Amino acid sequence: MTDIRRIVSSGSPLEPRIGFSRAVRSGRYVAVAGTAPIGDDGSTVGPGDVHAQTVRCLDIAERALREAGSSLGEVVRTRIMLTDITRWEEAARAHGERFAEIRPVTTFVEVSRFIDPAWLVEVEIDAVTP
Repeated sequence: MTDIRRIVSSGSPLEPRIGFSRAVRSGRYVAVAGTAPIGDDGSTVGPGDVHAQTVRCLDIAERALREAGSSLGEVVRTRIMLTDITRWEEAARAHGERFAEIRPVTTFVEVSRFIDPAWLVEVEIDAVTP
């Protein structure tokens, strides 16, 4: 593949407002932006449930990877951001359900809050495609 920059949108109304893309592919590198647990209807998925929210974030990120010509198997780094780090194991369970065999490098960090206070977690992903 040539080094053509390709952007992927999830359709979020925040993308054009903020000026970001859900994912960007440049050559073999794919970056997926901080992905929140937003449902197709715009509401927060799994209010109060870190595991459900993490699953939703990963679903959105995986779809963006596919649209960029990549896959979970090509992920080299994930970042899990939580508003309450004491709940890391709930997010880790969702992460392990997807990445137990792939085993990218991973960082869990606590943040003070997200744009929507109902969001308990956001996920970022980096991948390198063949």
